[in-house]
Amino acid sequence: MNERVREALRSPFAVFTVLLTIKFYMASSVVFDGSVWNPLITSLPSVWAAFALIELLTDKRKTLAYAIVDLIYTCVYFAVIMYYKYFGIIVTYHAFSQIGQVKEVKGSVFQLMHPYFLLIFADLVVIALLAARHRGFRRWASRPRPSRAYRMGAAVLFLVMFVICALQVVPNRGIVNELARAERMGIINYEVDIMLTSRREALHEPSVVTPAAVREVKRLPQTGVPAYWSAAGGRHVIFIQLEAFQTILLDLKVDGVEVTPVLNRLKEEGVYFPRFFQQVGAGNTSDAEYTANTSLLTPPAGAASETYGRKALPSLPKLLHARGYETVTFHTNDVKFWHRDALYPALGFDRYYDQQFFRDEDFVHFGSSDEVLYRKSVAELKALADEGQKVYANLISMSAHHPFNLPAHKDTFDLPERFRGTFVGDYLRSQHYADKALGLFIEEMKAAGLWENSLIVIYGDHMGMPVYSLTKEDRSLLKELLGRTYGYYDMLRVPLLIVAPGALEPQTIEAVGGHTDIMPTVANLAGVRLDGSVVFGQDLLNYRSNLLPIRYYLPTGSFINDHAIFVPGEGFGDGTVYPLDGGKPGGADSVGADGAPLVTEDEYRRALDLFRMSHSYISQLPERPKEGGRQSS
Repeated sequence: MNERVREALRSPFAVFTVLLTIKFYMASSVVFDGSVWNPLITSLPSVWAAFALIELLTDKRKTLAYAIVDLIYTCVYFAVIMYYKYFGIIVTYHAFSQIGQVKEVKGSVFQLMHPYFLLIFADLVVIALLAARHRGFRRWASRPRPSRAYRMGAAVLFLVMFVICALQVVPNRGIVNELARAERMGIINYEVDIMLTSRREALHEPSVVTPAAVREVKRLPQTGVPAYWSAAGGRHVIFIQLEAFQTILLDLKVDGVEVTPVLNRLKEEGVYFPRFFQQVGAGNTSDAEYTANTSLLTPPAGAASETYGRKALPSLPKLLHARGYETVTFHTNDVKFWHRDALYPALGFDRYYDQQFFRDEDFVHFGSSDEVLYRKSVAELKALADEGQKVYANLISMSAHHPFNLPAHKDTFDLPERFRGTFVGDYLRSQHYADKALGLFIEEMKAAGLWENSLIVIYGDHMGMPVYSLTKEDRSLLKELLGRTYGYYDMLRVPLLIVAPGALEPQTIEAVGGHTDIMPTVANLAGVRLDGSVVFGQDLLNYRSNLLPIRYYLPTGSFINDHAIFVPGEGFGDGTVYPLDGGKPGGADSVGADGAPLVTEDEYRRALDLFRMSHSYISQLPERPKEGGRQSS
């Protein structure tokens, strides 16, 4: 090997190429299917394009320039890994708007952060130490002013790499599945393309998005007077949103001990929907509040509270306020958490109660415990009711929040030894506590004389155990508990239970539903007409067939119908079907026992159209008035 070749192999270009190659393979191994050649083909050109610019534009401080590129790319790869471990999709620059929430959810971040992932920063630590202590290292990349031929070579390399990147990006822009698109483009190319194109989304004209148009896309027939119309009319309406609560918990026993005895009994007193699914986006809990109260879909990027918080959103609180209700919402954290200070005025709540009201009494995770939430909220509801006021209240539980490190003094669930110290075990004991606290809410409501005159809606906001971040031990424990492999069906299902004592007969309804269906169902029970309202859900008491578009936790283009969960590949034809009856996953052409297709391409197109219609409709709504709901202290 001659001296020139040895010098080239010792050059920063070669060394940093090796370092970044290791890193993009690390990210690809977590997020994609472990292909050997694809990461090299899709990611190396973007690395070399950046390095060619360094060689073209810098003479001195090249080591610093290479280290900066290394740092930027490393941060992107690390963010991609961490975001995928929770959300199951590729992070984009939009998530930086949520950076202020990291302090609040740092426990969740640390739980997801395997020490292996931190190795991605190891070289940067070594480089920093060498740069601080070794003068020769700082001169390593410096060289005499390069010749014109050298610069021309760097320029040619940049142009060639730029063209290769463009050829990887442009033909794949039509792929709606973010994972498939990023895999085909390369992670850095995908991130740059999102930054350049995300503001170009074409919107439907406002006149196109009408109640009739949405009904047509959803294939909802017109009906006469719906069943259960105003069955709970004139009652207080109380929403209880349970943090990270999944349907698998109901009727679940660990060595013969019930995980959720309160809800197990309560669902025998109300209408229970066991095939109800989350439809939240990047805003998680706040998105569930938004979706349940508006029957509108989540935005293409970012939390709804941030993206749509300036809009005058049509909502259930506004409809009930027009009928004489006082509309209030209770959340024990600071109202600025997830931009609720914008969301609550947009939804039209008359007043909100946050940390200032609860004062961190019996603090758990982010604010006062669920026990304090329910006790103080019910006392406030009773005060309003005693004034002759009908109330719509939205209560947001918080104590069973990821990563489920419940304080020891709140743990009353005696788990077997094999569950202790595991993520699954922590989840079970946290939700056992949440269930017990809910029992206190019921007792407080009955003692206040409110229970018999209320319509109570209890639902989970989003999943608690991401399938993408479970260890082998967690998966084994879940298989033991469920008798099957834990998958998307179990992860995405959250409970919906509607109780109206004396007005609704107990029953279980197997219809598929989602968060967008809560508002139309409650409106029917409360006797509130939605004839002129654009809603993307449906009344689950009157329609038994459904199409739920899903955007987060599964790639865009995914949907749930009456039979299966569908996840697209690069399009419909190479997608995967997960039957709701527990059958083995199959291709897009999978059929049921009756020989009929489990999913259709028409449903895939309609699911995408529903997302576009919702975003178009909300984006062109007028701005809300600056004044909003009053804060109560």
